[in-house]
Order: sequence, then C-alpha cells, then structure tokens
Amino acid sequence: MNKIEKNETFLVATHNKGKATEFRELFRRVNVSTKFSFELNIEEPIENGKSFEENSIIKAKSCSGLNYNVISDDSGLCVNCLNGEPGIYSARWAKLYGGWKNAMHEIYKKILKTENNDFSAKYCCVLTILWKNGHINTFYGEIEGQIVWPPRGDNGFGYDPFFMPINKNKTFGELEKKVKMDIDHRSIAFNKILKDHFSY
Repeated sequence: MNKIEKNETFLVATHNKGKATEFRELFRRVNVSTKFSFELNIEEPIENGKSFEENSIIKAKSCSGLNYNVISDDSGLCVNCLNGEPGIYSARWAKLYGGWKNAMHEIYKKILKTENNDFSAKYCCVLTILWKNGHINTFYGEIEGQIVWPPRGDNGFGYDPFFMPINKNKTFGELEKKVKMDIDHRSIAFNKILKDHFSY
C-alpha cells in the first residue's frame, strides 16, 4: 500500500489560495511539506467532470509526471431544496454572478422561491491522491448544516459565511480557523487519508 512519509513534500493541485492555506495547515500537522500547482505555473485544468470525484481526479492528473505524490480537491455547497445545487458548479456560480457575495444572494433567492422553508444543505468534498506510481485513491467527506441569511463572519473563504454546520451556532465564516478545520468536509476526507496511508 502507498504510504505518506513524514518530511516528504506533497504537490497540491489547486489555484485556490483559500484551499492552499488549509492544505498547508493540514499537512503541517503531520510534518509533511507542500508545494502548489500555481507556484509551478501549472495550468488550471478544465473541470468537465460530472461529479466531485471526476473533477478531483482531473485536477490531480493535471500535475502528473513531476515526481511528487499529488493531492487534489473538488468540493462545493449542496443545497437540498435546490436538488443539490450549486454542487460541482459552486465556484463557477461565483464567477457567473460576479463574486461569492452575489452568488450567496442568488442562492438565497432561489431557496425563497421554493416556498418550502428548507434551508438544509451540506458541504461535500472529494480528495484524490495521485501517487508517483500512477495509482489513484479518492476519499469523500461531507458535513451537514444549513444556509443562513445574511452571511456572517470574515473567516474562511467561498460560501463559508453562508453555511452553519449542525450542532454549531456559528457559520464557518465565524468559527475560529482551527475549529472549522477540525470538523469540516475537507478534514473529514483528509482524516480518512491519514487512517489508510500515513506512516505514524
């Protein structure tokens, strides 16, 4: 089985600075260094997959052949009454509507139009590891919660000020960074990686 070794360097396939910050911290906790695809001027791939898993694999493969183990992430906000939207299009909705704040407002308006007062949602994440030997593993994480309006908090990134996880009275945008990272969808998937592949 492929193993993650302490003091090795992982290549993270992301051009998202918020995700880069979180990956740097997650790997730092286990004494693993990180490099990022944007630092190596690797072009951002076209995400034409039909699921979080397919897009995550596309991102990982964009960094193949560089003699690093590669990790990638595809994640998004899935609103139940909107049939899981924006889902894999979460970041693209932000571009479509002119930024994260505008996208949050559009989602909120779409929820109100359903007239069922269902603000339940979940954050979903698939992490992919592309090992140096070409083998691929994927890991899924999710956390349930609800949409809140207006958005609250300046921590986090993306839709974090818009999402309050279950059993919490603060949004991801209000929670301290460490608290958020201990419970969120990305850390749930990352902990599965550590359980299966980390050399303690």
